[in-house]
Amino acid sequence: MSSPNDSLSNNYSSSPSKQNRLSHLRKDDFEDASDEYKAELLRKHLVSKEERNKSNSNSHSPYQNSQPDNNNTSTDDIEEPEEEFSAPLDVPGADITHHLYAWERQHRNSTSTRPRSMSFSNVQSAIESQSETEIDHSLGYLRHPGGFRRHHIVNKARERGDEEPEIASTTFVDYLLLFGHFAGEELEEIEELSEEDRDEAVRGRSERDSLLPKPIPVRRRSTSTARRGTASITQAVLMLLKSFIGTGILFLGRAFLNGGLYFSTAVIIIIALLNMWAYILLIHTSYKIPGSFGDIGGILYGNKMRLAILASITISQMGFVSAYTVFVAENLRAFVIAVSESNLNLPTMLFIVMQIPILTPLALYRNLTKLSLTALIADAFILIGIVYLFGQESAVLLEKGIAKDVVLFNSKSYPLFMGTAVFAFEGIGLIIPVMESMKEPKKFPYVLSGVMVVLTSLFAGSGFLGYAAFGSQIKTVVISNLPQDDKFVQIVQFLYSIAILLSIPLQLFPAVRIMEAGLFVRSGKFSNKVKWKKNLFRLLIVFICIVVSILGANDLDKFVSLIGSLACVPLCFIYPPLLHLKACARSTYVKAADIAMLIFGVLLVVFTTTLTIASILAEA
Repeated sequence: MSSPNDSLSNNYSSSPSKQNRLSHLRKDDFEDASDEYKAELLRKHLVSKEERNKSNSNSHSPYQNSQPDNNNTSTDDIEEPEEEFSAPLDVPGADITHHLYAWERQHRNSTSTRPRSMSFSNVQSAIESQSETEIDHSLGYLRHPGGFRRHHIVNKARERGDEEPEIASTTFVDYLLLFGHFAGEELEEIEELSEEDRDEAVRGRSERDSLLPKPIPVRRRSTSTARRGTASITQAVLMLLKSFIGTGILFLGRAFLNGGLYFSTAVIIIIALLNMWAYILLIHTSYKIPGSFGDIGGILYGNKMRLAILASITISQMGFVSAYTVFVAENLRAFVIAVSESNLNLPTMLFIVMQIPILTPLALYRNLTKLSLTALIADAFILIGIVYLFGQESAVLLEKGIAKDVVLFNSKSYPLFMGTAVFAFEGIGLIIPVMESMKEPKKFPYVLSGVMVVLTSLFAGSGFLGYAAFGSQIKTVVISNLPQDDKFVQIVQFLYSIAILLSIPLQLFPAVRIMEAGLFVRSGKFSNKVKWKKNLFRLLIVFICIVVSILGANDLDKFVSLIGSLACVPLCFIYPPLLHLKACARSTYVKAADIAMLIFGVLLVVFTTTLTIASILAEA
């Protein structure tokens, strides 16, 4: 007894004319033919509904025909749109030819004015890629809280032909996911194939596989990838502001003491302009050579340059972690002293060590979205602290005026200010990710310019107000200058400490992932041995940062200046002009400007690092 599939094959093979339809065509003629002509040729080789019904009726056995129909309603009673060539999904092997019927139906239903969107030779890949995109996009929404509602809103907008609405609630998660693409690097975990995926990749797809395409997870892309290119200008501004504002703003009062009031105000504006220039150079270079910060360096100057850039990013991020840890320890120590009314005066080192039980589990997180709650709390506390601090400093100035011992230029320690200023403005690692996340990336330079104006006003105002209000009595962390017996000051001090403590894992993540990518080939998703090796490595990095924090705890302002001079200056003032010089500079003027900035960066590293180290050793 023949099967329906055999009947279809016999029906097709019984028509010699169908097999030789294309014999008179040359390959070039077929490739140049219109989609209408290709569809017409394809239609002649498809099995029509009439032919399939005839084949099915001939292949039925007497037993099958004698079976009673127990259902009151059969599929034949249901009215369906009449289609001459519908996909034969009820026969074995239908999955193999399904894409041909789908392409023919899609072409038949399209209007005659539709532009050519795909060639016949790429029908299967186009349909599969389209399906995968739609499926992944839908699942990307559904995985998150409120995903069904957002998915419904987006689909309704598509049905009406409107532009997809922006989901404001994803902005903060998108900000977190930027750290997964820090400096443009892909820092997401690499996943190995499961045994089932390996088998499928080797043997290829067959009629036994699911009709829905299942992507092979060679590398798990972050959920931000699906939303790349969707951020509005407002969202980009918010992400940039959250990227730049951290602890640096609280160190600037003490930094103004090191530089002097007028000198520091002028220099911080110059540093802001130079940072802006460096960011623009990197943006223009990325337009010319798309890729991460490190990839651009590798393409232009070889692998050593890529390693140098990644090393600078790693050192700077670990430096931030160490500085943040000392900052938290200093604030918590001041808080405990104030609450205990000076009865409990514990060393700073103890408060550094006490952070280990909190930092250790947070450092083991591999999915950044799981840190969304802690980071959101941190940002809220930071905002409260900055607003309150500005209010208190302004109140002191209005009540007492400018401090008597304020100097306009401090010739003894001004290099320390320059390193701290660069530290405060460091944020080049998130320039490329934020630009890539924008709906209109060409507008990013204008967005960045506006953000830099706001940041310069904020940082200069913070340093100026702090130093003018407290003079030479200003402390490394300016919150400590506020009345320590004030309950609200104690609350702000504690909240800001918790905020910075909760943001430390975000600063550590890029450094850890860059080093893991170089040391470990496998991710550990399917190997507990590899996973625990990575866990131990992360614990080691946390331990190193803690040790560095203890060593730099006695002179936090000098420690911050050293990080800015040694790690941040090359990222801002050496690498961007070096890359732009080779990739984009054509005129003599542009080349001279790049070389001038490069020389300035090298001199600044040598000058500030040398004097900062000398200052640390002198006090030691």
